Amino acid sequence: MRVLIVEDSDSICRMIQALVAARGFEVRSAGSGARGLEEAFSWKPHIVLLDINLPGSYDGLEVCAKLRSEAHTKDTPVIIISAMNDDEVKRRAADVGANAFYEKPFSPLALLKEIEALAKRSEAIKI
Repeated sequence: MRVLIVEDSDSICRMIQALVAARGFEVRSAGSGARGLEEAFSWKPHIVLLDINLPGSYDGLEVCAKLRSEAHTKDTPVIIISAMNDDEVKRRAADVGANAFYEKPFSPLALLKEIEALAKRSEAIKI
C-alpha cells in the first residue's frame, strides 16, 4: 500500500514515515501543498495524510478539495492531521471530503489503526 504524507514539519513527517514503513507500506512525503498534489497525481497513493497549515499556494483543505475534484484521486482516503482543532476547521475538512481528522498531538497507534481501517474499506487496496 502506498501512503503519501503531506506535512511541513520534518519531525512529524519522519515519525509518521517510520510508523507506516514499519507496517510494510510504501511511503513518500511532500512538504508543501503543491508538491503533495504533484506526488498524488503522479504516484497515485492509496491513502493521503494531510496537514492543514502548509507553506506555498495550497493549504491542506485546498489540497483535499483538489484531490476530490480529479477522477483518479476522488476516492483516495484523506486523513487530516492538524494542530487546528476548532469545530469550524473540522467542518470545513469534512466539507472538502476528508475521511478522518486527527488533532496534533495524536496517538500514533490510533492513526495507524485508522490507516489500516481505511485501507481495508477501500476497494482498490488489498492488504
